Amino acid sequence: MDRDASIEDLLGIMARLRDPRDGCPWDLKQTFASILPYTLEEAYEVAEAIEQSDMPALRDELGDLLLQVVFHSRMAEEGGHFDFHQVVRSICDKMIRRHPHVFDDQDLGSPEAVYASWERIKAGEREAKSSAVETGALAGVAQALPALIRAEKLQRRAARVGFDWDSVDGVLDKVAEELDECRETLADDLPFSERVHEVGDLLFSCVNLARHLGVDAEQALRAANHRFESRFAKVESGLAEQGLEPGVEVRDEMERLWERAKKDPQ
Repeated sequence: MDRDASIEDLLGIMARLRDPRDGCPWDLKQTFASILPYTLEEAYEVAEAIEQSDMPALRDELGDLLLQVVFHSRMAEEGGHFDFHQVVRSICDKMIRRHPHVFDDQDLGSPEAVYASWERIKAGEREAKSSAVETGALAGVAQALPALIRAEKLQRRAARVGFDWDSVDGVLDKVAEELDECRETLADDLPFSERVHEVGDLLFSCVNLARHLGVDAEQALRAANHRFESRFAKVESGLAEQGLEPGVEVRDEMERLWERAKKDPQ
């Protein structure tokens, strides 16, 4: 294209790909369910580009994520449910509704007041569209969220109605308690399901600790994964320089290289 592309260009491309007569066989075969894994993958690739401060990659990954929105919208239009423009209208209405301090000249005074207003409006929206089954402070937290993110959202919802620790000290004590209970599951006479239960409680408590420390648990674990990958790559490189490969028989050398890798700047 000689001119700057527009969203209408992308919508046209997707319509062509989904054309029953001349479209792409792969694209025509897809459903909401089959595309979902790609949608999630693209969202995580956006996150990775941001974490790496890679702006060219972020540009490309945002495009891939936008394609997912267009793809789902096209399939919904074909089914007579809604189209892309209605998706845009919906989010525009939502953003205006949730920012009365900007669009209705309400004076909220502080970021904290803005956040409180945002949460009140969201709660009202959830209540308006909830079924009789979906009631209560925890209603509407998506089941498909990654477990760490969902745990934090559930905890924040409970905290808004007063069900929370008064200080981080209580959370630290709870983490220690759950760790002790995990140790107890090592006893031979306990079923494995009890171990799964206690490990889950420990992880949930760790998410609570992260929340009280102002840390995003999902991002913290992603960063820890990156550090582990980087350090282990240095261990493998150090072994290769000695003509060795990772294995139990070189455990001591792996530990030495690991400690050295930990001291290197990340």
